[in-house]
Amino acid sequence: MKSFQDEVQERLLSNQANFSLNQHGAAFMQASVGPKYSYNFSWLGRPIIQYPQDMLAMQELIWAIQPDLIIETGIAHGGSLIFYASLLELNAVCGGPAEAGVLGIDIEIRSHNREAIEAHPMIRRITMLEGSSIDPEIVSQVARRVEGKQRVLVCLDSNHTHDHVLAELEAYGPFTSPGSYCIVFDTIIEDMPADAYPDRPWGPGNSPKTAVWKYLEDHSEFVIDKDIDHKLLISVAPDGYLKRVN
Repeated sequence: MKSFQDEVQERLLSNQANFSLNQHGAAFMQASVGPKYSYNFSWLGRPIIQYPQDMLAMQELIWAIQPDLIIETGIAHGGSLIFYASLLELNAVCGGPAEAGVLGIDIEIRSHNREAIEAHPMIRRITMLEGSSIDPEIVSQVARRVEGKQRVLVCLDSNHTHDHVLAELEAYGPFTSPGSYCIVFDTIIEDMPADAYPDRPWGPGNSPKTAVWKYLEDHSEFVIDKDIDHKLLISVAPDGYLKRVN
């Protein structure tokens, strides 16, 4: 197995230096956002609105970290909540934390989405909070749920403006356990054409990636895990996989 893993690391280094491969990956990302490629997938019956490559990366992290709590901002249809809950279920079957759960936060949980999530078999591992992820009262509720947890994984995927994501990082970064990750989704916005999101308040210069860069200026406890970027090549979260190293 060590030999296989060594080969993986060699391929990742090769990917990093492969200009053509990286350009093709970037071209696919730019071409696929407009047609809403990520809206075509579901997990256990619920729309997940993610790129499959990122979800495979999340599976690897959840298995490696064995979190007893995953926090996610942004719920939408609930597909990613159910995805994470199902992976925690598998972890438990394989000897991981028996009572691990997912905490989802959204400023508006639409009634039809709430009903579908609450009717799903994975609801036993899911808790939802309605309110702004950066509202101090919501953050306080999350802090109370973090108490006593050994390994916490954080996913930020709500409002994608610079200021909001930076506020989320300041609020939720400390909940991330050393050795675990805070994943900031949709950093790809920074790499898209300026007119890619005409009906949204975010875009290049005002994006999750600019928030990540700003946050890291004063938070050396986190580093960007570039190996994940070099592995995926196609991802909505380049520079967004933040590992807490201390």
